[in-house]
Amino acid sequence: MSPTKKSHSHLDKYEQDLEDNLDISKALSGKDKAKEISKLKSAASQHLQKRSKEKRISIRVFASDLERIKQIAEEEGLPYQTLVTSILHKFSTGRLVSKERRSE
Repeated sequence: MSPTKKSHSHLDKYEQDLEDNLDISKALSGKDKAKEISKLKSAASQHLQKRSKEKRISIRVFASDLERIKQIAEEEGLPYQTLVTSILHKFSTGRLVSKERRSE
């Protein structure tokens, strides 16, 4: 932490890091701030374009499989739909690796 940054004893490490980074944005010049805003707007626009390509599907699964998926998702701190989407994405891009292949 630089000497110009103030530390708040009531903030944990993560919160202090956020506070420090907020302070950085205040120090940007007008020109740099405009560049940063433009960059962030572009990233947000790209994200929205990607999301518009999403499709909804309905699938039937065994109740026991769904319960196990929900349990795993809870252990990972994720909504179960997010876990399923992640698994499908990894499978479709060839990045879903079995335990056997991982240990080779």
